[in-house]
Amino acid sequence: MTAHKVCPWWLGYFLASPLRRLLQNPEKIIAPYLQPGMRVLEPGPGMGFFTIPAARLVGDKGRVFAVDVQPKMLRELQHRAEKAGLGSRIETRLVESESMPLADLAASIDFALVFAVAHEVPDVLNFFKQISATLKPGANILFVEPAGHVSENAFSEEVAAAGNAGLRHVASPDVRGHSALLQKMVREEFATGKSR
Repeated sequence: MTAHKVCPWWLGYFLASPLRRLLQNPEKIIAPYLQPGMRVLEPGPGMGFFTIPAARLVGDKGRVFAVDVQPKMLRELQHRAEKAGLGSRIETRLVESESMPLADLAASIDFALVFAVAHEVPDVLNFFKQISATLKPGANILFVEPAGHVSENAFSEEVAAAGNAGLRHVASPDVRGHSALLQKMVREEFATGKSR
């Protein structure tokens, strides 16, 4: 995954600001999808606005894998996680190429959060294929894009790309921006193109 119109690293301080919680409460947004012990994938975590609450929600036996193209974002995320006492629950990974380093996570992820990041990648279909490969059958992705950066048509095209990666659109949660709850299809559904 090569950086493509990537949010500047310094903007991460604003995106992780407590003031953002006035518009978006991260716990309220992700809590319906998380349980203790879950394994979570978050591409493009920034400085941890959602990552740190997710680490709290999955508990001591859970794990959050945060993948980003910017080392400064990941360093600050690690610092914030350690300060919050959650460093052992979060694993950060730097993406250096077209491929995210996720082969070891194949079919092991319970939930993925793709929040305001898909429009920054050059190949959305490949991006969703890589995420899909990490998910357990039936696992969910909360997919959100900012309405100010992504048109409704562009979002629909991204959701269609996710469908081509074996992810079906099951709901449209009430989250600021464009949102879709996606679910990994079981192999038979994807092969036949039919949903249950």
